[in-house]
Amino acid sequence: MTAVFPSEEWLKELETKLNTDKKYGDIAKNWEGDIFIIIEPKGNLTEGLTFYLDLWHGACRKVEFKPDASSRPTPTFTLTANYDDIKDIMTGKLNPMTAMMTMKLKVKGNMGYMMRNVPTVLDFVRCAQEVTKEIL
Repeated sequence: MTAVFPSEEWLKELETKLNTDKKYGDIAKNWEGDIFIIIEPKGNLTEGLTFYLDLWHGACRKVEFKPDASSRPTPTFTLTANYDDIKDIMTGKLNPMTAMMTMKLKVKGNMGYMMRNVPTVLDFVRCAQEVTKEIL
């Protein structure tokens, strides 16, 4: 199955990938934290989007496309980037760690925890890249 990024179908494919990918499950076995991914409009994306992912010990317990942020407690992490930068991460043109360090990908949350879990972060991105076959 191929879904266009960013879409609800793409997010569901990512959920399936995270829950079936043995490598991700092993690397992320100690990860505890939910994430908002906020994509700001730019380029082909004319309206902002938000994804919610509940990631826990190598599994994705829940995803939501365009969640109601006001009904949700503060997530462990909020990642924010414009569409062009997210697109570059999803297609492998921009390294996610470089994006964080250059503020193209803004991170709100415990940076120490994230930096101690770089392998988990990078493998999450690998999974996201593998389900990204078409870009808006």
